Amino acid sequence: MIRISNVHKSFETNKVLDNISLDIEDADTFVIVGKSGIGKSVLLKCITRLIDADTGIIYIDDEDITAASRNDLLRIRWKIGMVLQEGALFDSMNVFENVAFPLIYHKLAPMNEIRKKVFRFLDLVEMSEFVHSFPAELSGGMKRKVSLARAMIMEPKYLLYDEPTSGLDPESAGIVESLILKLKQELKITSLIVTHDIDLAKYVGEKIALLENGTITTIMTKETAFLPTSVIYKHFISNRERVHKNNENQF
Repeated sequence: MIRISNVHKSFETNKVLDNISLDIEDADTFVIVGKSGIGKSVLLKCITRLIDADTGIIYIDDEDITAASRNDLLRIRWKIGMVLQEGALFDSMNVFENVAFPLIYHKLAPMNEIRKKVFRFLDLVEMSEFVHSFPAELSGGMKRKVSLARAMIMEPKYLLYDEPTSGLDPESAGIVESLILKLKQELKITSLIVTHDIDLAKYVGEKIALLENGTITTIMTKETAFLPTSVIYKHFISNRERVHKNNENQF
């Protein structure tokens, strides 16, 4: 379980996270929705301690990552894979080298074992035939699939997704959505996804939370989150419909 307790984070006078508390149960696919720039990515970086929360505690399997020593922090991070916006691949490395990088960098296995693992996860995301390609030769959806394979190479218990469908065409977004479900079903990975993509949230989410004004204002099941009477619908989804209607009235 990932347990977030009373987490605050500000950048100078800008309060981004304000008393965030949240439990992500094992094997859940948990989606946090919210407007762009509201702090969703900051929350993921606090969970992995890429940035430090100002106050509060974050537990990964009952270990407090906010107080962990450097060695413990590295060990805890091995439980977590992260898929960043736009894939964040190394341009100078081909697909094999990008996916293998965490194992090679940490010297965790001999090259013959690394090769087997790389092809195992590239097969899982249907990218093994592009093993020698460089990021510049790949589409946005293909880059995201390679990023998924790299995130899984350490066989993490948790996968964190930062806007995994952002900037993708509908077909590529659908492929990424299907892969997230596939990983859940085949590997039983616990997933935390932050997004403003409602279609993604509807398709993969089991629990849906709304982040607004720096805090989690509600958590709902996917059966109730998208009903017109729900807080998530009224505070987030309906705003899009309101903009559409205002624009229609102007023409």
